Amino acid sequence: MKRTKMYTFAALLVAGAFALAAPLMAHHSSAMFDATKTTELTGTVKEFQWANPHVWIQVNVDKAGTKEEWSFEGGSPNTLSRQGWRKATFAPGAQVTIRYNPMRDGTHAGQFVAAKFADGKTLGRWE
Repeated sequence: MKRTKMYTFAALLVAGAFALAAPLMAHHSSAMFDATKTTELTGTVKEFQWANPHVWIQVNVDKAGTKEEWSFEGGSPNTLSRQGWRKATFAPGAQVTIRYNPMRDGTHAGQFVAAKFADGKTLGRWE
């Protein structure tokens, strides 16, 4: 009888771990981005949101005299800080070229791939 209770407890523990892991995996889905395409645009940093769970870079882009605001999702501040990023990495007003995986629905947003600043400094996977 004791062994049966132990197996039951172990099975419930494993089932609980899977139940808790599913929402975490769903949170990290990148299905909305088209990872088969990498696009590039140049603009001016409007805002850099250094917050969990992911940073966001807001960039104003001039398209034929019309200002468009674009949003780029990056990694977590914890991970990025270990790669040298800081709250001031994307200063408002800075000129920047962003490489990104675009949204599948065409929204003015994407998943950050790399950036190149006016001084030539690069971040991310800039080849």
